[in-house]
Amino acid sequence: MSTPASLLIQAEQLGFDVGARALLAGLCFTLQPGLTLVRGGDGRGKTTLLRLLAGQLAPTHGRLQRRAELSCFFFDEATAARHDAVMARAWLAAQREGFAASWQAGTEAALVAALQLAEHLDKPLYMLSTGSRRKLHLLAAAASGAALTLLDTPYAALDGRSIRVLNELLSEAAAERSRAWVLADYALPAGLAGVALAGQIDLGD
Repeated sequence: MSTPASLLIQAEQLGFDVGARALLAGLCFTLQPGLTLVRGGDGRGKTTLLRLLAGQLAPTHGRLQRRAELSCFFFDEATAARHDAVMARAWLAAQREGFAASWQAGTEAALVAALQLAEHLDKPLYMLSTGSRRKLHLLAAAASGAALTLLDTPYAALDGRSIRVLNELLSEAAAERSRAWVLADYALPAGLAGVALAGQIDLGD
């Protein structure tokens, strides 16, 4: 199966089993530039779907076709502990190096200021609050310039100021013509009401 040039990812009857249980089944969708919402309740497979899109998991059923050489940013919270001793500045430098071809230095600088991260960059990650860690991950996601950017419940633990920054960031992402952003959450955040989505994948409540 070939993927049309305008699409980043195409799924046909995508499924993933956990033991004998079908966690995801029969999903058919395409991902294009802009903002796509993955909506679902607890235990409905939101994070699993993001891991499939990131190439960390292989489907149990169906097909998931990715455009060749598709760059992807996805920070999996399940692996966060392995970075605990790393300084925030060093972690960010590693992301900058990993996405050297597409990194947006202007976006990095703007979000360090907007998210008030400068005072935290010389701390090891284990000293950062959950909210500050999440802001660091959001900064890296936005600045990466990755063609596919995956965000797993990014609003959790954010303060009001950071929520407003994220609303603005994702509103701009919805108008992107070169990057696809995927937001996995329980529902469309109130701050994004009225934003035109490129698509929605509903996993149920």
